[in-house]
Amino acid sequence: MAKRILVLLIAVLFTLGVVSLGFAADVKGTVTKIDGEKVTVKDNKGKETTVEVKSAAGVKVGDKVTVKDGKVTKVTKDKPAAGGY
Repeated sequence: MAKRILVLLIAVLFTLGVVSLGFAADVKGTVTKIDGEKVTVKDNKGKETTVEVKSAAGVKVGDKVTVKDGKVTKVTKDKPAAGGY
């Protein structure tokens, strides 16, 4: 019985970890890696965050972006992001 509870607990923790990747908070920074629909963004403090996005089309490594609700928006000189770039 204890073994079943341990296996169930591990499965729940793994599931919550995977789900949190998809529901990450808003992210602002520079793209450091693109792997399919997962984009890794490094903020101005040096912290890297990987988020799953709906589409990474038009984004490349080195672009300054904002990711909100799974949508990637490039930051341009005409349209600066909040928080200053």
